[in-house]
Amino acid sequence: MNMIRTLMVASVAAVATMTAMPSMAQKEVTIAYQDMLVPYRIMQESKALEKATGYKINWKQFGGGAGEVIKALASGAVQVVEVGSAGISAAASRGEPLELFWILDNIADAEALVARKGSGIKTVADLKGKKIATPFNSTTHFDLMVALEHANINPADVKILNLRPQEIRAAWQRGDIDATFIWNPVLSDVKKDGDVITSSGKIAKETGKATFDGYVVDKNWAKSHHDFLVKFVSIMAKADAEYRDNKAKWTATSPQVKAVAKWSGAKAEDVPESMALYEFPTLQEQATKWLGGGKDSLAAKALEATAQFQKSQKQIDKTLPDYSVAVNPAYVKDAMK
Repeated sequence: MNMIRTLMVASVAAVATMTAMPSMAQKEVTIAYQDMLVPYRIMQESKALEKATGYKINWKQFGGGAGEVIKALASGAVQVVEVGSAGISAAASRGEPLELFWILDNIADAEALVARKGSGIKTVADLKGKKIATPFNSTTHFDLMVALEHANINPADVKILNLRPQEIRAAWQRGDIDATFIWNPVLSDVKKDGDVITSSGKIAKETGKATFDGYVVDKNWAKSHHDFLVKFVSIMAKADAEYRDNKAKWTATSPQVKAVAKWSGAKAEDVPESMALYEFPTLQEQATKWLGGGKDSLAAKALEATAQFQKSQKQIDKTLPDYSVAVNPAYVKDAMK
């Protein structure tokens, strides 16, 4: 009888232990990141997110652009990804269950239209009849078309060449093109003997059609990890503030820039100048201007404009009536409390 009682007690204890195990297990998340030059790389280096949340963080770098990281998110291989606005709009248009919860950067002046000195190009209107190169289906391609539309220039009156960055550099050096809409490192090269006509940031201010890099999360995963995401945006906001308030200290030899270079794969000497071209919104700006406001938020309007462009280029089959369904300011707002 005692033996039976002992076995019963042991069985109950074992069941209790097994029941308790899931709650005791460490939570885990895989975050996909790319090569963006952003302040929160210092958070990756210091493991600030791991310390603040207790989660095991698997940082996975992707080099294949938006398509690769979005596929990884859809497959469940990763739960959180950093990706450009073009990738977000395309995924949202296809009905992918994701939500944008943080603006990593406003691309601003990091992508610009540069005209060769002596080309006679002083404004966007002067592009008529000229040769301009940009990688098709990119944010610069989108901005170029928006700029032409804003200046009432028919794209058919401009010879637009589809060239990759390295091909643009070679074409510029040969004198084959009059202008280019491009990003670093080619942007720095063409600026040496060219004039900046406009930039992504200027176009966004004039038209409301912004381009940006952001963080998106799988909606289903987010439902049970709300607190993690709140702490995540809090830490990213802190890193952004550290950069905005102390830019002079972010030099090529500083630990901050070394961290950005290490995680992004950039050269430390190139980081300070390149980062200075971006804008990093504050928590308040994220909540009210970028993510907040529903259909009228800057992010939703930017995604809608980008999606319309993608449809015109036959990259997607349809657009959504409201892109705020893919934007969630809740985590930012909770981080402000």
